[in-house]
Amino acid sequence: MVTVPAGQFLMGSRDALAYPADGEGPVRTVHVDAFWIDACTVSNEQFARFTADTGYRTSAERIGWSFVFAGRLPDDFPPTRAVAAAPWWRQVEGADWRRPDGGHSTWEDRADHPVVHIDWDDARAYCAWAGKRLPTEAEWERAARGGLHAKVFPWGDEFEPGGRPRMNVWQGDFPNRHPTADGWYGTCPVDAYEPNGFGLYNTTGNVWEWCEDPFSPSSGGGQRVAKGGSYLCHASYCRRYRVAARQGLFLDSATGNVGFRCALDMT
Repeated sequence: MVTVPAGQFLMGSRDALAYPADGEGPVRTVHVDAFWIDACTVSNEQFARFTADTGYRTSAERIGWSFVFAGRLPDDFPPTRAVAAAPWWRQVEGADWRRPDGGHSTWEDRADHPVVHIDWDDARAYCAWAGKRLPTEAEWERAARGGLHAKVFPWGDEFEPGGRPRMNVWQGDFPNRHPTADGWYGTCPVDAYEPNGFGLYNTTGNVWEWCEDPFSPSSGGGQRVAKGGSYLCHASYCRRYRVAARQGLFLDSATGNVGFRCALDMT
């Protein structure tokens, strides 16, 4: 874990990339007490130790299926139910954290990648076992900014400084063409790319991260805040790979791009 010092920061955004309906604004000054936060999202290897110690079974394991990005499925994968508003998400029997893409995959060949197919209760169960908790949205955003003032990304305002990718997001034309200039198709290791000014890795891109806070505005109630975007974010449809961006997920949302990191009080 790394220390995030107490202090004030400007939370939220009103820039051209913001989604007003998500409640990113208004920009406001927020004070956060000092706290600890994981430098990286929880990895498959870490989650495996938790389940081995406790026998815990995630919601996706108990239900028996989860949603997987279609691009991660074999060409001969049988047709399965897709999400109407996002047909690149396919229902896959047997998909869970142990088998991130379904029965043809295993977490063991991506042990240092973020654990996925984790819903809010799963994340909180891990936190309790580890003696930690989920970060609040304000804590997460302060930590993700790395001490920079009102910047779009953890490293500044430029998307790819010097033309070099700084986070794991979709490249090319979503969802059909992904040239993988950064070397990743799907998740990447939790410590890929450079850390921000506080020492946190991959706070934008890679996987969405659960926070403790209820999501407001909420289109149906019962949602919690997720931050950071994922490897599927692209400017053409989802510019939520920014530190101010947010979305609401229902408590039982557990897809192949949702993970978490833990926080801890200083006292």
